[in-house]
Amino acid sequence: MKKLILPLCFALMAGTATADNAAARKPYNENADAKAEVQAALQTAKSEGKAALIVFGGNWCGDCKVLDMEMHQGDLAKLVNEKLVVVKVDVGRFDKNLDVVNRYGKIIKKGVPSVVLLRADGSVAYQTDGGELADARKMGRDGITTFFSAMLEKVKK
Repeated sequence: MKKLILPLCFALMAGTATADNAAARKPYNENADAKAEVQAALQTAKSEGKAALIVFGGNWCGDCKVLDMEMHQGDLAKLVNEKLVVVKVDVGRFDKNLDVVNRYGKIIKKGVPSVVLLRADGSVAYQTDGGELADARKMGRDGITTFFSAMLEKVKK
């Protein structure tokens, strides 16, 4: 019996640590004031000479998690850090922060993650409207980086 208790305790502790780590990695702050965060991102973008990127999604969404992970790695991370101020807006199960979403049309109608790229003055440079990133898991790092590079070209226009 003693031989079973110790491994069981370690397994339970490891499971708790894994659950805590997973909770800590949630890309979307479910309690955030989305309007205030978008305004803050625009102010920062203006002061830093960058564009603002609003990423709409949810913590339940595998493609949203993949996009978030890729945005923090490799060439895409460099591109994001140099050119963008990113704000993530939690849309829940398509029932949350819809007032913020609807400012930009039906951008989440075909899935999340969806993005809106804003110039520092707040004007829209680009927005997804056809689920362009809804298959982020299948796009892979190169596909997502290519998408972001092409999207950023729109800011110049």
